[in-house]
Amino acid sequence: MRDPSMKWRQQFTLDLPAPQPGCIWLHACSVGEVSSVFPLIKALIKQGHKVHLTVVTATGFSHAERLLQTELAANLISVAFLPWDLPTAMSRMISRLKPALLLLAETEFWPGMLAACRQQHIPVIGINTRISDRSFPRYRATSWLWKRWLAPVNLFLAQSDTDRNRLIALGIAASHVQVVGNLKYAISPPNVDATALRQQLDASGSRPILVIASTHEGEDARLLDMWPKWHTACPELLTVIVPRHPERFDQVAALIRQRGISLSRWSDPSSIAINNDVVLLDAMGLLTDLYTVADAVIIAGSLEHIGGHNPLEAAICGRGIVSGPHIQNFREIMADMQTAEAAIVCRDDHELEQAVSRLLMHPQELKSLHANAALFIEDRSHVLDRMLDAIKAYLPATKQATDTERTDV
Repeated sequence: MRDPSMKWRQQFTLDLPAPQPGCIWLHACSVGEVSSVFPLIKALIKQGHKVHLTVVTATGFSHAERLLQTELAANLISVAFLPWDLPTAMSRMISRLKPALLLLAETEFWPGMLAACRQQHIPVIGINTRISDRSFPRYRATSWLWKRWLAPVNLFLAQSDTDRNRLIALGIAASHVQVVGNLKYAISPPNVDATALRQQLDASGSRPILVIASTHEGEDARLLDMWPKWHTACPELLTVIVPRHPERFDQVAALIRQRGISLSRWSDPSSIAINNDVVLLDAMGLLTDLYTVADAVIIAGSLEHIGGHNPLEAAICGRGIVSGPHIQNFREIMADMQTAEAAIVCRDDHELEQAVSRLLMHPQELKSLHANAALFIEDRSHVLDRMLDAIKAYLPATKQATDTERTDV
């Protein structure tokens, strides 16, 4: 976001979007919601739709620009701040934009927006709808208001049966609510030559690889203190450490050397060829590729009070994970993975050290963990197809869709 005044000018509708008759208007509040709707945006664009994305926060705007830079450059999508929720402001924006449909992510229920859509006959679909444990009592206490405010929504696509039941408790007709799952599961495995990547890491092609993903300040030293036990359990172990932030690469390298552990750095191909015990991945954008060759995975950001990182990126590659106790950023997903025996959440460092040692000494247990992860994600990864099928009747016709239908005939 280059112009600091852009946010308030768009919020007060002093700046309006360019007219895009028949576009899909998709609203997502901030970073998390933008990330979750990203696969849906890509799918809609692939079908030939123009998309106008609105957000509330500056971080959400910047995140959208990063994720969608290719689509923005090709003029396939536009990004703007949501106007203040005043009927006149919303009506001005909608009259200018002329969307064919509004897709409303999670619980971005804005009464002024919904009223303006009803007045201008714009259908509205709630996508990835979730009503949290914390917010549900507040919604229920004012359900008489929400029943009226949410009346313009044609359809809700809920994340779970619990969310569906909570919407119904607010007065939404059961026929207007479908459960399709959580869009966070709509991910694809990386397009990578796993054989070549493994060869780059391990010329022998036979060493078990432990990937320690997204470490933060204070975690590397603790994990390296566990490393001797893991090396004893599996003397041929090759450990790959991936710091979360590039400014810490040299710091982590120094910690490894201080412990007398032989080190290779990804940025130095000659050192990779040496049969060292640890590889420091001092490059960005390669972590998801690494999951395709990992024999065991630790998701960091969970030993310190960071909240953990996305375990689904490992699961889509058929890898179960081990983590520390601080998983609040992905609490529900991690709980589901634990239930499916696809993740091991450890209460402290000792438990984590023991869990990884046990997996390294018992390959069959490790194999089961990975198999469970593959089944877990397979059961959920079709959420995008279900969502597209549910909204199909509301989407405007596009040339791509028409051509596809002719081909199918």
